[in-house]
Amino acid sequence: MLKALIKKISPSSKKVDDTFDYYRATKKADMTPLVVVTGVTRVKSLESKYKNDIWLKREDRQPVYSFKLRGAYNKLRQLPANSNVITASAGNHAQGLAYSANHLGHRARIVMPSTTPQIKVEAVRNFGGEVIIYGQNFDAANAYAKELASKEGAVFVPPFDDRDVIVGQGTVARELLEQLEHLDAVFIPVGGGGLFAGMSAYIKAVNPDIKVIAVEAEDSACFAAAMDAGEPVDLDYVGSFADGVAVKRIGVETFRVGSAHCDEVITVSSDEICAAMQDIFVSMRAISEPSGALSLAGLKKWCDRTGETGKQLAAVLSGANLNFNTLRYVAERTALGQKNEALLAVTIPEERGSFKKFCEAIHSRPITEFNYRYSTGADQAQIFVGIGLRNGEEELLEVKSELSAASYEFVDLSDDELAKVHLRYMVGGRGGLLAKERLFRFDFPEYPGALLRFLETLGSHWNISLFHYRNQGAAIGNVLAGIDVPESDNDRFSQHLEQLNYDYFEETENPCYQRFLG
Repeated sequence: MLKALIKKISPSSKKVDDTFDYYRATKKADMTPLVVVTGVTRVKSLESKYKNDIWLKREDRQPVYSFKLRGAYNKLRQLPANSNVITASAGNHAQGLAYSANHLGHRARIVMPSTTPQIKVEAVRNFGGEVIIYGQNFDAANAYAKELASKEGAVFVPPFDDRDVIVGQGTVARELLEQLEHLDAVFIPVGGGGLFAGMSAYIKAVNPDIKVIAVEAEDSACFAAAMDAGEPVDLDYVGSFADGVAVKRIGVETFRVGSAHCDEVITVSSDEICAAMQDIFVSMRAISEPSGALSLAGLKKWCDRTGETGKQLAAVLSGANLNFNTLRYVAERTALGQKNEALLAVTIPEERGSFKKFCEAIHSRPITEFNYRYSTGADQAQIFVGIGLRNGEEELLEVKSELSAASYEFVDLSDDELAKVHLRYMVGGRGGLLAKERLFRFDFPEYPGALLRFLETLGSHWNISLFHYRNQGAAIGNVLAGIDVPESDNDRFSQHLEQLNYDYFEETENPCYQRFLG
């Protein structure tokens, strides 16, 4: 798993190019009548915890449930009447463009990859957009959209790397500073960088003392990577949970503007995003999409790290276009994100009364999960156990100390992705006599028939000895596969993996696998 990042930006690294005045353009941008002036809501459940005033700018209240309407509308309102516009998008930009074009009388076509959830396809159609399904990923859809625009002389509307789009997104900051007289820091989510570039340029022009902090998902931190490299670069891998910010490469213009005004970059895990989604629900009974809760997750991490109190802090609830099936995943991961649950692998004697003794050792703390499989002839058993915590990491240290005092051997799996996504649903047996089982996690585009195609692509040269698949309602499916590979076949098998064209991670040495499945 990638380590969470907190990166401070030194003033000397900032290079301001004033060839275009984003502040003035944003100040005069007319968002009426389509864009709603969204309110700000206090996050009271976190204010009492962190002793700060914490506000959320409610962009989930836009007609398309996302800030993306602003950039699309500002771009399209510059065009001549009855223009022909094209874009590629699997999410909020598509809906913002369709809604804006319908209002302004333009023809809008949106190319969407076949992995796009049907709920988003129907939303674009309901807003008046024409949908073209093409390709199995965004890159293929984007290339086709640009090809269509070029052939037909249509206007291609980028989702973020465009000055008019950036200006439109910057109006979020214009409203925010009118609504809150004093702010110490603003936390802004980053995907392609349009929102961050627009907001940061406006905020720093009005008040340079306000800290502007970028927040990214740790598995799609293209802005942080660009800051390290000094220019936009491609990420080797992009996670899919926070799909609204799952961008491989930050925009050229968004990076130029954003890097000039950024004070800090914070990255957060999927579990921390899930925990922030719960905070939003608890405080205001609103459900955000994962990328919508991203900046609040960063705000929490900043408060935990700095210990600052008495501050005025704001974050952007950037969207609420959530695939309902994703809520199952969110509920599962929230307890871990809030540090209210720990996952442990523990070795106990294979004898009667062992579970009772284990519960006594942890002083009857609540057991949230217990997985066990009897093994004939064994004198020890491996259990996979979830333990409820009331005081987070401090209490987890107490649990570990109690287990050590009782002479239990254990491994903390709370941060192990294999354990959280797969193992907790499949503990129960070992492979027996196999030539050489190797374990892999695969990510593959999710669309009807995708699982069958994955199996066909994997081929029949080697036996599949273990298999677990979960559809989380996202654009990417997750497979855990054990494959029986004789040592003499390792080179040929490695070459075959490279030809699969799927992201994969070998987990053969993972302690979860070694203890429970290997």
